[in-house]
Amino acid sequence: MTDVVARMADGVGAVPADAWDACAGDDNPFVSHAFLGALEESGSATARVGWQPVPIVIDGADGAPAGIVPAYAKSHSQGEYVFDQGWADAFERAGGRYYPKLQIAVPFSPVPGPRLLLRDPAVAPSLIAAVEAVVAQHGLSSAHATFVAPEQVPLFEAAGWLIRADRQFHWQNDNYGSFDDFLNALASRKRKAIRKERAAAREGLTFQHLSGADLREEHWDAFWRFYQDTGSRKWGRPYLKRAFFSLLGERMGEQIVLMLALRDGRPIAGALNLLGRDTLYGRYWGATEEVPFLHFELCYYQAIDVAIERRLARVEAGAQGEHKLARGYLPTPTFSAHYIADPGFRRAVADYLEQERDAVADDIEDLAEFAPYKQV
Repeated sequence: MTDVVARMADGVGAVPADAWDACAGDDNPFVSHAFLGALEESGSATARVGWQPVPIVIDGADGAPAGIVPAYAKSHSQGEYVFDQGWADAFERAGGRYYPKLQIAVPFSPVPGPRLLLRDPAVAPSLIAAVEAVVAQHGLSSAHATFVAPEQVPLFEAAGWLIRADRQFHWQNDNYGSFDDFLNALASRKRKAIRKERAAAREGLTFQHLSGADLREEHWDAFWRFYQDTGSRKWGRPYLKRAFFSLLGERMGEQIVLMLALRDGRPIAGALNLLGRDTLYGRYWGATEEVPFLHFELCYYQAIDVAIERRLARVEAGAQGEHKLARGYLPTPTFSAHYIADPGFRRAVADYLEQERDAVADDIEDLAEFAPYKQV
């Protein structure tokens, strides 16, 4: 077998955009060079904030990258949405050093997608082996690939990584022709409740959906205010810098759907969505005025409107949120993969994950019984 040489690039920006995207493909906007590069260039994901970009690259025979791992050296566990702080505490109480660790992820984005970016699928095992080598060579405790696309989970599992399960709530488009078609698939009581919520949320407001050249700095200024409000309440401080949104609009405008709610022409709330090939991804939301059900209207119902209009297969509206179930978003499993260097610690984590996976599977089964759709 020919030896494979992997290298660590000095950030996303050190890899040419066309070479990166030839590996990432165009299904999922979050692993694109534009998105990850904007995080880096804006200062949102850098070594200074504990997210040092260290993409791992294997070059093909033609000299261009054949596979890339979007990896980050992490000095904490913030902004990941797959919580391992308990593992860190346990390992450090036992005398180990959990940080730094290697994180294979899209920073601040609990969005399932490929974590092995493959122009040549044959290099996938070598990429995983390269990650393990980085852990060993730099004395790291572990490597974690979070929100792994389901089709890539077997690749990590075959390499002996530990698989962790969780769940989100996603909306599936059953070839609906309109929002009313979707409502007609629901039980009568749920259908009436959604109509009432939409009417209450929309009273006295107008709405805009902005993409491409329609996105201007004034819109990002307004959305930045919304994002800061939500970020400060959830995390203590927002993760993303203001410059990130301008870069996103400049480089990915056609893949953005920015939904704004306006009162008397003044924006009071907004939701930022990204378009994939067959999915609308809801990401950030915020408001400067409290309006009943407006969060549901902007983040869930109008997202469904867009998905139906564009004939997308699904809406993924982010992490957590059992309240999404009553709005037609169904429990869907998500996965992460974990490489633990210390054998004893690995055994302990493996035992924990086995029990956790059973609990998550039971939770998904139980929640599905409360789906709002008509019983068939």
